[in-house]
Amino acid sequence: MCVDLDGTLVHTDLLHESVLALLRRKPLHLLLLPLWLLRGKAHLKREIARRVEVDVTRLPYDARVLALLDEAATRPRVLCSASDRAFVDAVAAHVGGFDAALGSDGDTNLGGARKAQALVARYGERGFDYVGDATADVAVWEHARRAIAANASPRVLARLRRSRTVDAVIERRDGAWRAAVRALRPHQWSKNLLVYVAAIAAHRVFEPDALYATTLAFVAFCLCASGAYVFNDLVDLDADRRHPRKRARPFAAGRLSIAAGLVAAPLLVFAGFALASLLPSRFAFVLGLYVATTFAYSLLLKRVVLVDVIVLAALYTLRIVAGAVAIPVDASGWFLAFAMCLFLSLALVKRYAEVHRVAASAQASVAGRGYRAAHLAWIGSFGAAAAGTSLLVLALYVDSTKSAALYRHPHWLWLLLPLLGAWLLRVWSLTRRGRMHDDPVVFALTDVPSLAVLAGFIATVAMAA
Repeated sequence: MCVDLDGTLVHTDLLHESVLALLRRKPLHLLLLPLWLLRGKAHLKREIARRVEVDVTRLPYDARVLALLDEAATRPRVLCSASDRAFVDAVAAHVGGFDAALGSDGDTNLGGARKAQALVARYGERGFDYVGDATADVAVWEHARRAIAANASPRVLARLRRSRTVDAVIERRDGAWRAAVRALRPHQWSKNLLVYVAAIAAHRVFEPDALYATTLAFVAFCLCASGAYVFNDLVDLDADRRHPRKRARPFAAGRLSIAAGLVAAPLLVFAGFALASLLPSRFAFVLGLYVATTFAYSLLLKRVVLVDVIVLAALYTLRIVAGAVAIPVDASGWFLAFAMCLFLSLALVKRYAEVHRVAASAQASVAGRGYRAAHLAWIGSFGAAAAGTSLLVLALYVDSTKSAALYRHPHWLWLLLPLLGAWLLRVWSLTRRGRMHDDPVVFALTDVPSLAVLAGFIATVAMAA
């Protein structure tokens, strides 16, 4: 029983996994990929495998193929793949029960016809059953006693049926389109509603031109944010697979291919900038700053303690700035300072929730982050300080001449302080008790008391205006 690895035994491709690992750990080495490829695909795989490790214990294995291997326990079982032999050996050792493991050795890329030759040389013509999924596997199936297709596309199955009888089929998993939509994280688009804040604060939200420009800005941010989320999920594969909830994300679970993500991320960003070209050039600059910061966060900044939460707060605030330049209108310094402090507190809520969960499970640190369980106390202190500072800045704004110039009854704005203070107190109370969602913004949009506070905010601003 000979089983392919990439796309068959696991719902991923180890070459793609290892390239992403290289991007995470040694990004400058990506410049060497074309030079390595000039010496052949096998050499490329070997050079990458020498520099990175892939955690094979957390790969998305196909339980149906594992069950097929268990059924063949009385026969020799062989794992044969075009992946580098170092990764093939590691997978074979983890899964167990294999009598042999064959892979690319740096000189020979063990795929397609070369894999067929190797298996025929070992077991003879029609001396083995073969389980595969790709077009390259057709050359192997032609020499196999039984052809078993696992996770093969309709195109591959049609080609296989033209060449021989298909003895068994393990169907591809359904729901690729649902997984693709999930990967875009449409529930996170609510954060981009912040681009409307400047128009609301300037009392221009009902002006047709301002509403049109702000809506374009919102859609552009949604596209770029989705591209950034896809890129982040690709870079964060290893950490997501260690997380109790994030391991179900489409790329981490193997519901979507890494190749699809590498194509989708830049296309989404490009589409966002295409829309941005219809708005003032300053908006495109702010959007570019947002995208560059998001990508830098995914690659590096998320692993730097304290810097990561400052960056998250800045990304929220940039949405408000983008909405202001899209209209255009001058963004209030008071309001931006308030937003930065508020979002810094919420970013610290996010980190506190993650570290609290780690501490409760007796783990030492948060996977893919620089935080340790011992950081819990100061994260809480910094978060409370940022919350208090946001209330102070809001109070100073309400008492300033700026609010008097914009609102007919600015004294109503004082009601915002107890509303916001009560909400922040509730958020931090739930967080310290371990009852906070990983993302406090998502929590706020699904929590009834939080929605009531939002309604109170809107009513208060309306009365002041």
